[in-house]
Amino acid sequence: MMDTLSSNRSVILFSIMGLLLVSVGIYQSWSLALTILNFCLISAVMSLGVNIQWGFAGLFNAGVMGSAALGGVAAVLISSQPVPEAIAAGGGGILAGIATLIVIIAICYFVFKKMRDHRDLSYMIIGIIAFIGYLLVRSIFDPATGAIELVDAARTGFLGGLGLPIILSWFVGGLFAAAGAWVIGKIALGLRSDYLAIATLGISEIIVAFLKNEDWLTRGVKNVTGLPRPVPYEVTLQKSPFYQGIADSMGFTIIEFSSIFVKLCYTGLFLAVLILVYVLSEKALQSPWGRMMRAIRDNEISANAMGKNIKARHLQVFVLGSAVVGIAGAMLTTIDGQFTPSSYQPLRFTFLIWVMVIVGGSGNNLGAILGAFIVWFTWNQAPEIGNWLMGVVTSGMAEDSALRIHLLASASQMRLITMGLILLLVLRFSPRGLIPENNR
Repeated sequence: MMDTLSSNRSVILFSIMGLLLVSVGIYQSWSLALTILNFCLISAVMSLGVNIQWGFAGLFNAGVMGSAALGGVAAVLISSQPVPEAIAAGGGGILAGIATLIVIIAICYFVFKKMRDHRDLSYMIIGIIAFIGYLLVRSIFDPATGAIELVDAARTGFLGGLGLPIILSWFVGGLFAAAGAWVIGKIALGLRSDYLAIATLGISEIIVAFLKNEDWLTRGVKNVTGLPRPVPYEVTLQKSPFYQGIADSMGFTIIEFSSIFVKLCYTGLFLAVLILVYVLSEKALQSPWGRMMRAIRDNEISANAMGKNIKARHLQVFVLGSAVVGIAGAMLTTIDGQFTPSSYQPLRFTFLIWVMVIVGGSGNNLGAILGAFIVWFTWNQAPEIGNWLMGVVTSGMAEDSALRIHLLASASQMRLITMGLILLLVLRFSPRGLIPENNR
């Protein structure tokens, strides 16, 4: 009975969401509707990643933007063209610096393992080795990075990438985010939920700060633009008589049709990824592994008494969820066509994603997808709704009214007000989300 009610609710809510997207196409433009749809799909993938961590295991990860940024870096390193001059100027120094860093880490690990019985002395020795190693690595890295950043700094100033199809970066982005999550998990997992949130947020800020300042790798705040696409370019379609004929037969101009066609191509790719992630997440949730994770989430003490390795399972699910977020981060950089480290803000990549999961229903994969659609659609359309609403409210006021001017100027702030209102209403009337988790 509960499954039927949940299924009916899902159909109704997704149907309403579809009608809203269609209304944008009819009353604004189909290109805008498809743009919103594509970002909804990317947000849904990211929301599923957070739901794997929170909904499956109860891990409060506030470092979503760090995983998304690592996915974006993968898009740069995989798809951008290599810069031979920069590689010749400092590539060897970068490799030597990385090799030195690995050796130092290995020495510190060896000392830690061999001197377990003398912890205080081992920490002092490791501190000395780390300090000397830092100076040594910087002495190798700094000249190399300086030489790289001087190579045609206005256009390149970085090593570039491998020049491969950007769609490969989606898989690599997941690997980068998973590797980063493994390191973060080793440091932070086992902390109480509020401390875990602070630790993950702080480490993600370190990742973003690194990407902003290491120009040799990502051009820093100068951004990497012009990344290749996995879909055709509009100008190519506009020159084709075949597509011109299709546009004429459908009543579109060739410019409008080319934009719609390109966005539909993105929609197909993103939808395929979302379906794949959703199916795998559902299979994991309904498997013995998924039941074990929910048992750990609901009562760690009992699960530990049953012989479950809590920290190992938490690390496992933390890595899996971050990998999904990394895939979404690479997809986002792909559709943007550029990598902009300064855009990785907690408001967009942490707060909004968490609102998506909470509104949709944590622990329910379909709910996480619905929440992503609702929140991103509202985030995009709130300024338009705000302008219309303020226009109606102030229609009877004088043109020079101070109150009218203030209300019209405040319309752009409707986004945050609307997000807060949606969250409050859902928590008041449906605290488990619009599509709650099915407890069997």
